[in-house]
Amino acid sequence: MYMMKRLLFLSVLILTLVAARPAAELFKTSRGSVSFSSEAPMEIIMAKSTKLVGLINTSKNSFAFQVAVISFEGFNSELQREHFNENYMESTKFPKVKFVGKIDGDVDYDKNGTYPVKVQGKLNVHGIIKEREISAAITIIGKMITIKSEFEVSLEDHDIKIPTIVNQKLAKVITCKVQAELAPKN
Repeated sequence: MYMMKRLLFLSVLILTLVAARPAAELFKTSRGSVSFSSEAPMEIIMAKSTKLVGLINTSKNSFAFQVAVISFEGFNSELQREHFNENYMESTKFPKVKFVGKIDGDVDYDKNGTYPVKVQGKLNVHGIIKEREISAAITIIGKMITIKSEFEVSLEDHDIKIPTIVNQKLAKVITCKVQAELAPKN
């Protein structure tokens, strides 16, 4: 009988400790993509990278995302991709685009739903860091977080030079779309 009580006590203690464990605080990308489009008078250029990586810390409402510039694909031609990497983005000198900051909005990470938020932080494109506030939607389903956003980036803000000869083929403001699925980091 004494052994039964002891076993029961240990079982209840273990269950209590497991239940009292805090929810995951760090979530990392399981899938992520960034796409952009340039709609200029003479040409539409679209490209996408599925190599977006990032973290969200739910206890601090902070995030960090980055993508390798060279990972973008889907240009109208290989030459266009080469010009993007070598002439405009200078991907050997500035290999990554980074966005680091805070999530501003009420998100209940333990409750399923979609939460409109503002993300505020430092966007580093082409070595130029700009403070940005961007609208996004965070969706919670179970233990997964999905974040979606669409925003614009001015080439001039990030010192990306466009030669006069192709100025009708590239938009001065690029539309970017981000989508990421994040799972608890083990």
